[in-house]
Amino acid sequence: MKIVKSMCLIAAVALLISGCGSSKSNKTTESMYKPTLDASIEINGDTATLNLTTDLKLSREHYDQVRKEGEGHVHLSFDKGEKEILTEKVKVYEHVSKGQHEIKVSLHNNDHTPYDVSKTVTFEVK
Repeated sequence: MKIVKSMCLIAAVALLISGCGSSKSNKTTESMYKPTLDASIEINGDTATLNLTTDLKLSREHYDQVRKEGEGHVHLSFDKGEKEILTEKVKVYEHVSKGQHEIKVSLHNNDHTPYDVSKTVTFEVK
């Protein structure tokens, strides 16, 4: 019985000590910052120009690095295709086929975690 009590005491102390370290936690803290986003399309023949308005600082130099509040990049999907990364507020699509199209835009931190801010823009090339 003494051995069981000793083992329990050792386990409890080890658990207590391990919780007091300064190691990094895997938990991410939720930010209260939510950037603004607006998106519009200008059509000129078969060229579509996507214009973004956001207060998020689009950062090419910190792309794929540590999260920094208020900074990040844009994920784009044209007609539900492959994801594109954008660090500018303008994207030009040339030789767009006639018909209806859709661009989904979402804002992300430098480390690719989403800000949960997105917009879908639809347009038609005639």
